[in-house]
Amino acid sequence: MDSDLNRFRKIVRGKIKKELRRFISSGDLVGRQGNKRVTIPLPRIDIPHFSFGNGEKGGVGQGEGEVGEEVGQGQPKPGEGEAGDQAGEHTLEVDVSLEELAAILSEELELPNIEPKGKENIEDKKYKYSGIQRQGPESLRHFKRTYKEALRRSISSGDYNPENPIIIPVKEDRRFRSYRITHEKTANAVILYMMDVSGSMGDEQKEIVRLTAFWLDTWLSTQYKGLERRYIIHDATAREVDSDTFYKTKESGGTLISSAYKLALKMIEDHFNPSEWNIYLFHFSDGDNWSGNDTADCMKIIETNLLPISNLFAYGQVESRYGSGQFLRDLHKHFGEGNEQITTCQIKDRESIMDALKVFLGKGK
Repeated sequence: MDSDLNRFRKIVRGKIKKELRRFISSGDLVGRQGNKRVTIPLPRIDIPHFSFGNGEKGGVGQGEGEVGEEVGQGQPKPGEGEAGDQAGEHTLEVDVSLEELAAILSEELELPNIEPKGKENIEDKKYKYSGIQRQGPESLRHFKRTYKEALRRSISSGDYNPENPIIIPVKEDRRFRSYRITHEKTANAVILYMMDVSGSMGDEQKEIVRLTAFWLDTWLSTQYKGLERRYIIHDATAREVDSDTFYKTKESGGTLISSAYKLALKMIEDHFNPSEWNIYLFHFSDGDNWSGNDTADCMKIIETNLLPISNLFAYGQVESRYGSGQFLRDLHKHFGEGNEQITTCQIKDRESIMDALKVFLGKGK
């Protein structure tokens, strides 16, 4: 059974890897997540098996029958014949953990593991149950040890009857699990998502951002035990919102990108000490900005304030028929294409999300 189960898992894993680009670009997959698992629809997986024919009637050829005997009518045409009692073919749904999904993503994109910073400053408490004691809450009672103590007492006192081996523990027999606290060096991380919600960013653009963020979360969650997410939306002004508002808000005003960067910087200064936190900044926009002066302010904030304190500053430009795409060109002009400090990517459509993930996560920062 174990070998069959492992073989099935390998088949499922292979199917997922083969269809990974389609899964990444599909919003249905994100909607199927729950309790750290994802339900993935896969094409039917056929396991080799024998198929037996209907032996109720004699055959002609190798079985019984005479020359001129009428042959059966064959299979009925679709829509004809009696109702069947067999199930039709259905899509197979397989539950896969987000950790397994991230591992598949890592293999397919050849993503390097991240070396977190800040481990020297953050300690995580771990509780290890490694001992036995005579007192404790009922929820920690060790039933096996309690029974052993009761059995030992019963035998030593001569009350034990092999013909009627009833053991009733008393208060003195009870044993409880005990724990000790250990301190483990760990690293926490925060993702600050920033998105332009001006009129030129439509529903499809927001959906692309939502899917990209899901896979970024999935991967980074395997690299850090503590991962926080914060969301900033902006048009001419910026504000912090929850995740639901982040993906559904649509404004009609102009765009001042610097407002988002200033708010992100303030949130970091107030809540996330860069010496203790691994900070990831992801900004999504269609590339429009109100003025060249504000773009100059953005470059200054990125270079002077955000890059020195973040593990990764990433800009994803989501293509829109209403957006000029100028901001990406301005970033390349200021920092140069292929700059190691800043990561940029143009996300033309859903099919480009997988390539964007490779760009964003491929540096192992």
